[in-house]
Amino acid sequence: MKIDSISKKSVATSANTHDLAPYYYLTPEQKRKRQWLVGGINVVGYGGSLIIFSNTWYDDYPKTSFHTFDDSKEWLQMDKVGHGWAAYNTGRASTEMWKWAGLSNKKATWIGGLSGTVYLTVIELLDAHSAKWGWSWSDMAANILGSGLFISQQLGWEEQRIQFKFSFHYKNYSDPMLNERSDDLFGSSSVERMLKDYNGQTYWLSANLRSFFQGSNIPAWLNVAIGYGADGMFGGFENIWIDEDTGMPVDRTDIKRYRQWFLAPDVNFSKIKTNKKGVKVLLGFLDAFKFPTPSLELSNGKLKVHAIHF
Repeated sequence: MKIDSISKKSVATSANTHDLAPYYYLTPEQKRKRQWLVGGINVVGYGGSLIIFSNTWYDDYPKTSFHTFDDSKEWLQMDKVGHGWAAYNTGRASTEMWKWAGLSNKKATWIGGLSGTVYLTVIELLDAHSAKWGWSWSDMAANILGSGLFISQQLGWEEQRIQFKFSFHYKNYSDPMLNERSDDLFGSSSVERMLKDYNGQTYWLSANLRSFFQGSNIPAWLNVAIGYGADGMFGGFENIWIDEDTGMPVDRTDIKRYRQWFLAPDVNFSKIKTNKKGVKVLLGFLDAFKFPTPSLELSNGKLKVHAIHF
């Protein structure tokens, strides 16, 4: 019998209501309280993160009137993939909160899933009024694709068989000029580097094998991930910049900018069984990030093996 056909009476008397979605066993009053709480958390969370972004990204540049900027070829599209990841995972987190608050899967998916694009549209408006950046239609396309990846799976399968993940490793260079340029361009702290240094980022589409081969003996937590990264980038479009101390141009076009493709095993944390709610929430959070494993890299027409990939 499908869960939708369970009567309210049977749900109320069931000893296993903890196995059901909150939509089926919460009272209207409980739903109302939880929905107010989730709404408040979303307002505070989204608002607080926008303040952090504003202080991190925009404070050093003058404000302007609304304008557009074509950055579709910048950073070898790493920033676009990052937009998709952010839209996907903010939508995923918000949807889980709305489901906890008693909304059906369909309603929670639409409200939570679209919140990622709405949130990133606000960030795009900040870009549009900054002299450094501008409104980017390619950013908006990436935001919509990220939300679409989440929503389509959640409505079609009621699970995320293909997860959108992120990993990062801090880059150090033997050339002092490149380290100085990285500090100036991306920031010197680990948090700034993680947000801004596209050379150290990898984005992954991680597929759960058991979900596609149901009934098999494949471990439920085992995923296979395809990753995308890029390296050699010390400017948005090219490796040429102005030295802030001397005011002279620096030409490092000798450094090749290139794309990287990766293949690696991964862990689907949400498939790890636990009865502890706090642990379950933590595992769901970890699913936004790629688990460090060995990987195979294809770049510059060559294959490389990494013993461990962060």
